[in-house]
Amino acid sequence: MQSVGATVIGAGVIGLACARVLARQGIETVVLERHGVCASETSARNSEVIHAGFHYPTGSLKARCCVVGRRRLYEFCNTHGVSHRRCGKLVVATSAQQEEQLLLLQRQGHDNGVDDLRLLSASAACALEPELACTAALLSPSTGIIDSHALTLALLGDAERAGAVLALRSPLRRGSIEDKGIVLESGGTQSLRFRSSIVINAAGLWAPEVAAALAGFPPALIPANFHAKGNYFALARRAPFSRLVYPLPEAAGLGVHLTLDLGGQARFGPDVEWLPDPTPGQPIGEFDYRVDPARASTFVTAIRRYWPALPDDALLPAYAGVRPKISGRSAPAGDFVVQGPAEHGIPGLINLFGIESPGLTSCLAIAEHVLAELQGG
Repeated sequence: MQSVGATVIGAGVIGLACARVLARQGIETVVLERHGVCASETSARNSEVIHAGFHYPTGSLKARCCVVGRRRLYEFCNTHGVSHRRCGKLVVATSAQQEEQLLLLQRQGHDNGVDDLRLLSASAACALEPELACTAALLSPSTGIIDSHALTLALLGDAERAGAVLALRSPLRRGSIEDKGIVLESGGTQSLRFRSSIVINAAGLWAPEVAAALAGFPPALIPANFHAKGNYFALARRAPFSRLVYPLPEAAGLGVHLTLDLGGQARFGPDVEWLPDPTPGQPIGEFDYRVDPARASTFVTAIRRYWPALPDDALLPAYAGVRPKISGRSAPAGDFVVQGPAEHGIPGLINLFGIESPGLTSCLAIAEHVLAELQGG
């Protein structure tokens, strides 16, 4: 049976970052991708924001990977010619009660190592963004935006230059955990069976299914699989803002915020639309990424709290993404899960569960963390 040093399942930005770091260690690495292109799911259907790292609980893996990942990502963009802009972000309060939440966010950011946050009065915030409405705001200068497609290509290029091989249209069919490694069967119309000493499950939305497909893996260690769709609407005119504008965070997300692409086009989202829970033991199938135009009315209400001058009929359905969640709608948001041999006792296997936002920002830091887990911590 053919053997390879490492197999990464999933060619999103997390999987490609992991393949890059493994190949650069001199490990023969294969990346399996079920689609015909890389990074067509969560990695491509998001806000393309480089987060600073103050939104996440202190000590969490999300907070640690975001703060380190943000620094790594800016360095990577600069050295690899990936288009990005450090445009900054304003998190706005629209009442006295929300101002207290801003203070808590600022303190949490300080504890997380985000040292450039500034609390602004309403007048100071409006001096930066004249069409903004707020009672106070938190300025994050280190927040930015990125071309996620260019990032994908740069990560893939680095991985391939180091010797990694990408196999498109190669879904994982099944696998088994054996004494001499993990045997995998992959492929479309024709399957290939091979042995791998290292397996990184970076399948995103399908990561729990991939773990369940490995015979011999303890089912009790596979987290529940929930999904929250996030819809986006585009602004049908040029935005009067030069920075990102966020409301206070809401359950399961960061609220309907205003983001900008590198061309200056504004979009709003994502909202949180919980999808039906999948039937245990059944494949989750494909997702419907269409945006219902009727959701625009809810967006208008949310946006006008911080931008009262939003014109009527200015929103156009844009795109949607799906968050891979490991906690349901009534539970607190889950942390990233990097599950390695210390948790399941299987040498060479790393499962990445619940890698939603800020996964894009954290991709390089998560890859470093995966390498450290494989090296024994």
